[in-house]
Amino acid sequence: MIRIVLADDEHLVRGAIAALLGLEEDLEVVAQVGRGDEVEAAVAEHAADIAVLDIEMPGATGLEVAGRLAGSAPRCGVLVLTSFGRPGYLRRALDAGARGFLAKDAPVDELAGAIRKVHAGGRYIDTELAAAAMTSGDNPLTPREAEVLKSAADGLQVAEIARTIHLTEGTVRNYLSSAITKTGASNRLGAIRKAQDMGWL
Repeated sequence: MIRIVLADDEHLVRGAIAALLGLEEDLEVVAQVGRGDEVEAAVAEHAADIAVLDIEMPGATGLEVAGRLAGSAPRCGVLVLTSFGRPGYLRRALDAGARGFLAKDAPVDELAGAIRKVHAGGRYIDTELAAAAMTSGDNPLTPREAEVLKSAADGLQVAEIARTIHLTEGTVRNYLSSAITKTGASNRLGAIRKAQDMGWL
C-alpha cells in the first residue's frame, strides 16, 4: 500500500482527489492538509511514501515544501499538482526535489499512475508542461533580481524593499531595471506580469 499525504488549500478539490485516489486498491490517503506548513509534520506522523502538493498554499508553497521534504524526509517522493501551466514552475519544482509534476485537471488514472511511478523511484512529468518548459528557455533572472521583483509584486516600494532585504535604494532600482530589461518589458508592472506568467517568481 502506498501511503499518501495530500496537501491542497481548496477543501473541495482536496476531498475529491482523496476520494478518487481512495478507489485505487494500492493507494491510501493517510492525511489531508490545507496548508503548506503542515505537510512535514503529517509526512512524519503517518510515515508517508508520497506527498502530493498543490503549488499555491498558505503557510508555504508546494515548491518550498518540496525543498524541505528533500532534507527532512528524503524517502518520501514528492509530486506537485498545478493549475498554473507556467514553465518556470516545472523547473523550480524539479530543482526543489520533486519527482512528479502534473496538471491538477489530469484524469485520476494518470495521477494514480504518476504516484506509482514516483513511488518506484521514477519521474513523471506532464508532457505538455515539459514541452512548454523546454521551449521557454531558462529563467534569465538572478536570485536577487527575482527577490526584488517579487517584493515589488507584493506591493512594496523601493525604500521598503531596500530596508527589507538590506540593500541601498539605488541597488534595488538597478535590480528592478535589470529585471525589466531581461524580461523584455517596458516597465516594472510588465516585468512582474511576465515573470509571474513564466513561473519565475
